[in-house]
Amino acid sequence: MAASPVIVVEDDPFTRLIPLVLDPNASEERRAAFADFMSTDEPDFIGWCERVRSASRNIYPADVRLVESEDEMRANLKDCVALVVESFRVGAAEFAAAPHLQVLQKFGTGLRNIDAAACASKGIKLLTLRRRANISCAEHAFGLMLMLARKLDELDGLVTAERITAAQGSYRPFQRKHTPGGNYARVSGTRALNGATIGIIGMGEIGREIAIRAKAFDMRILYHQRTRIPEAEEREMTAQHMPLGSLLAESDWIVPQLPTLPSTCDVLGRAELRRSSRAPASSTWRTHRSSTAMRSSRRCAAAVSAESRSTCIIRSRYQMTTSCSRSTTWS
Repeated sequence: MAASPVIVVEDDPFTRLIPLVLDPNASEERRAAFADFMSTDEPDFIGWCERVRSASRNIYPADVRLVESEDEMRANLKDCVALVVESFRVGAAEFAAAPHLQVLQKFGTGLRNIDAAACASKGIKLLTLRRRANISCAEHAFGLMLMLARKLDELDGLVTAERITAAQGSYRPFQRKHTPGGNYARVSGTRALNGATIGIIGMGEIGREIAIRAKAFDMRILYHQRTRIPEAEEREMTAQHMPLGSLLAESDWIVPQLPTLPSTCDVLGRAELRRSSRAPASSTWRTHRSSTAMRSSRRCAAAVSAESRSTCIIRSRYQMTTSCSRSTTWS
């Protein structure tokens, strides 16, 4: 067995933090890159690493091996004492090849790729982690939804009579002797998330985070994916599995949360979106495009039609999503 504990880690932009904390031979170039990436939230990245390291003295220094494939993972299991995976499959064969393995950390909460029974039979501790990036992605998606539903981009700054007049040419107050107050800028077409139908395409870990928040808004939750989730989870999230065509036809909000693969890049195109009963036959759409939207010539991050009852599409990817407005024609 190696002198330093061997930790095998499935390579992921976030798991690359592990060697920076635990492996003294980690890349200095990567260390500098992460210090820059985290500078807005953690200005003292080196100090943060030292604090995490001090709480992990029993495994420091470690030999952390980032692996990019399942075959490479298996080739490094002989001396492995800890294994961190996101999507790699780990079962009886992998456990047999890892005689020193003590702990298996799933980078996430779903265990579909792990044989938990085989793990338990070997006495290996199985840990999960609710990913903060997934939570951020779901919150960002709802931020976009609220912006579009309440037209916050149009209302931005319209908080005084003077500003409304400057933006719209006039300000006409309501007759408060007879009516309630609110919507002083008279922006039409706002709507509520409460009671609306959200269609989630891909009920993975991000999809589940979105469903949790949709339930809090008392939305009707539909989802589509090839493999239906267990009924107990459907009941917990009040989610209903549907074919894609039915989901598109019944949803007010469509949230695709699929990995960027050749099989998924064109999952939503004109033909699919025309199935939506709320899609206008011909109108102009205001589109907020994401730099990380689906890789397709028909990519779209978040869209709302000029008609307030048309379906909206939301595509959010961690905190990296950026929005800019442009017009495109639905035809």
